[in-house]
Amino acid sequence: MNAQEIENIELTYLETEDYKELKAAMIASYKTMPGTYWKEEQIDSLLSKFREGQVVIKVNGQLAGCALSIIVDNDSITEHHTYADITGNFTFSSHTDDGDVLYGIDVFIKPEFRGLRLGRRLYDYRKELCEKSNLRGVAFGGRIPNYHKFSDTLSPKEYIEKVRRKEIHDPVLNFQISNDFHPAKILKGYLEGDKASGEFAVLLEWDNIYYEKPTKKAATKKTVVRIGLIQWQMRPYKNIDELMQQVEYFVSAVSAYRSDFALFPEFFNAPLMAENNHLPEAEAIRELAGHTEAIVKKFSELAITRNINIISGSMPEILDGVLYNVGYLCRRDGSSERYEKLHVTPDEVKIWGMQGGTQLHSFDTDCGKIGVLICYDSEFPELSRILADDGMDILFVPFLTDTQNGYSRVRYCAQARAIENECYVAIAGSVGNLPNVHNMDIQYAQSMVFTPCDFSFPSNGIKAEATPNTEMILIADVDISMLRELNQFGSVRNLRDRRKDLFELRKK
Repeated sequence: MNAQEIENIELTYLETEDYKELKAAMIASYKTMPGTYWKEEQIDSLLSKFREGQVVIKVNGQLAGCALSIIVDNDSITEHHTYADITGNFTFSSHTDDGDVLYGIDVFIKPEFRGLRLGRRLYDYRKELCEKSNLRGVAFGGRIPNYHKFSDTLSPKEYIEKVRRKEIHDPVLNFQISNDFHPAKILKGYLEGDKASGEFAVLLEWDNIYYEKPTKKAATKKTVVRIGLIQWQMRPYKNIDELMQQVEYFVSAVSAYRSDFALFPEFFNAPLMAENNHLPEAEAIRELAGHTEAIVKKFSELAITRNINIISGSMPEILDGVLYNVGYLCRRDGSSERYEKLHVTPDEVKIWGMQGGTQLHSFDTDCGKIGVLICYDSEFPELSRILADDGMDILFVPFLTDTQNGYSRVRYCAQARAIENECYVAIAGSVGNLPNVHNMDIQYAQSMVFTPCDFSFPSNGIKAEATPNTEMILIADVDISMLRELNQFGSVRNLRDRRKDLFELRKK
């Protein structure tokens, strides 16, 4: 299956009624170890002991992968152990709610769903569960299925070192190391019958840097969202494939930092107009609109394979003969939604004949509600106030400005939106120049993340800022729970203190 065939990806708890499909998936996934699957009573036992540790990924409603876990004491993994030992001889009697390590006992992706990076989602869930449960870390015995090819000349230790140095490719171990797990020790005789690994395994561990020894003090759960901004360099591209190669590079870069969102600038694809520079500007922009559908499909594919929600900046699009400035939210679950620029600039009307859109609404994501306003729209406070009334926590503003004057309008209006709506605002623009594209000569930008101004936030309301006019990415963490505290206990409470007895704001 490829990304374009996916309509929905769901990470959910394993249920008893999933067993028949789970068994078939295990048999398909462990062809090198025939007859390897969990019995129904074993799965029932796991669910009764630790339901939160058993999750599956479903693609278009079909079970595509699974991760099973238990909680054990750290002492039980510091000593040499086998798979039978750690699982209580496959009864899971070794599980204890009072333990401090999340131990992975199984994880797999069905063959037809491999290549979509779904396994990373299962590992990320384990890490998040570990952090949420305040456990010391995640551990498991990792197979080394390619070791049998080198067992005559290499010891397990030598084999692992060569894998770490990329001198040998081991698909399982390479994947685990790339997901921040580090080898801790060799486990001899770990899994009986694992001939491919010579019955050796590697104890792999991931340390929870947020772990705190349990205390009796009250603790407040924080919800942190990581934002990745792309400050895009305008440069010539031969074709759409070359453009999207650069897009993929940036998406991969922010995804590598486990970002939840990637934000691209307004009209980031403008360099493709160079091939139509012989045409009048109004015709050239309409030719550019012909690429939009293909670009959105690629963005959706990247959102799935890189496990990140992408705000695609903006692109021209023609609907019923009318030219609009639009963008798409491509979610990592495979779904997507469209947003429009409502206020087009005088230049967009005069040179391109572009029309303003009519749709304004917030978007639900796995990180809360967000809003998107394209460039000039951020300068109209009514729009963001409507989104804030709808529960928006983060406002994304893709922009394109050619002068410092234009940039300052976007910047300071965006910062005002953060204060008055008690939300985070992220802006991302393009830099550089396009001497061979009419009406797109030069760009000025400094991408930033703004916050409200109160004691829990930066005193100047700036969470993070990029270097002006330099191609780069900007990564910033924003804490949604701080917005809730601000709304209730802030020095000023802009949303709550509005005089609704004197005025109201509503959409027509």
